[in-house]
Amino acid sequence: MIEIRIKTTKRIEAVNITEKVESVLKEKEAKLAHVFTPHTTCGLTINEDADPNVMKDILDALERIAPRDFPYRHTEGNADSHIKSVLVGSSVQVPVMSGKLALGTWQGIFLLEFDGPRERKVVVTLL
Repeated sequence: MIEIRIKTTKRIEAVNITEKVESVLKEKEAKLAHVFTPHTTCGLTINEDADPNVMKDILDALERIAPRDFPYRHTEGNADSHIKSVLVGSSVQVPVMSGKLALGTWQGIFLLEFDGPRERKVVVTLL
């Protein structure tokens, strides 16, 4: 297991972590990379990394599904962040071929921050 640290700069943002995850693969044998974040107010996803508007649209859609100003029972001010994290999920798996992530042409791995800015931990396990 290898730990990666990601510093976010906004309350809600998408951070492309593909290169950081791929750097873990150097000189290691693996067929699968499992990428996990042990936090309850951010998530991980794989989606398009060519057009930044895709991630903006995804974040906007999540805001419509779980708006920040809804009268939630959890009163710490980040209930929407927990809900968005559940919707996105906390891990992704990517096959590894010839020492590289076997992502599609337009795909990238993103940490989706819902309660930043913070420093986030991402754990990569190579199988």
